[in-house]
Amino acid sequence: MNLPETKVYVRFCETDAGGHVSNTSYFFYMEEARSKFFEEINFIGEEKRKNIDFIIASTSCDYIAQAFAGQTLIVTTTIEQIGSKSFKMAHEITEAKTGGRIAKGSAAIVCFDYDKQQSELIPPELRQVLEELLVPA
Repeated sequence: MNLPETKVYVRFCETDAGGHVSNTSYFFYMEEARSKFFEEINFIGEEKRKNIDFIIASTSCDYIAQAFAGQTLIVTTTIEQIGSKSFKMAHEITEAKTGGRIAKGSAAIVCFDYDKQQSELIPPELRQVLEELLVPA
């Protein structure tokens, strides 16, 4: 399976007083990449997910270079770690034209049943796909 990539066009409203992309905008880019990741692996909809959803246990971002309005960024998503009820996604953000690294981030994702209000085991069909994309840190 190819590594999932999400293209993000940087809008002017995502920049700050310094003229570069605001630090908070990167979390939106990574969230968009996570959403598209689940679409790409076809783990969406009630039929696939049953009652399992996700909770973000932690998220982080390291800023490497500046990005600006009008640029297109590419967010590449991989899986760094898989536990019994959670997994860690890694995101690398690069500039589309140059390939230069802009930022890198991660998110710890917990499978969660909102009806029962408890964490749940990663479903086998999801685990299989996650293992195919596993790139240990």
